[in-house]
Amino acid sequence: MRTTADQLAEAAVVRRAATSLAARARAERTGRLSLNQVAALGRILVVGPMTPGELAAQLGTLPQSLTRTLQALVAGGLVGRTPDPSDGRAALLTCTPAGRRALREEMAPRDRWTARAMRDLCTPDERQTLLAAAEIMQRLAAHGSGVAPVEA
Repeated sequence: MRTTADQLAEAAVVRRAATSLAARARAERTGRLSLNQVAALGRILVVGPMTPGELAAQLGTLPQSLTRTLQALVAGGLVGRTPDPSDGRAALLTCTPAGRRALREEMAPRDRWTARAMRDLCTPDERQTLLAAAEIMQRLAAHGSGVAPVEA
């Protein structure tokens, strides 16, 4: 029977591996968008129209923390801001076609690096195992707190 200490040790191994892979992939980014802009833009794209408050809640941050990020995304034409039909005081954020392109361009170097690494280092069976693990890790990421994955 696995003890709590064993479970915590296993969890640490998974967390460290996921964190290391994410950090390595981030090193491949174009840098045209900040990490906060990528997170906000990706979340809006995945979920669809939402208020700045809803976005902040999903990203696990305060709305004030997103002010500059959202201003830059709106000014760059990557996010649209329209009045919320259910609350005239609020605005709905939407991802524009330019925002979709910008996010795709930002992710492309990361995806190319990951594809090369998987091709160079993994057997076909290991690639299938990674795909299965990725699905499980997405479920883990969405569990509990309501903070969900930030990219489609």
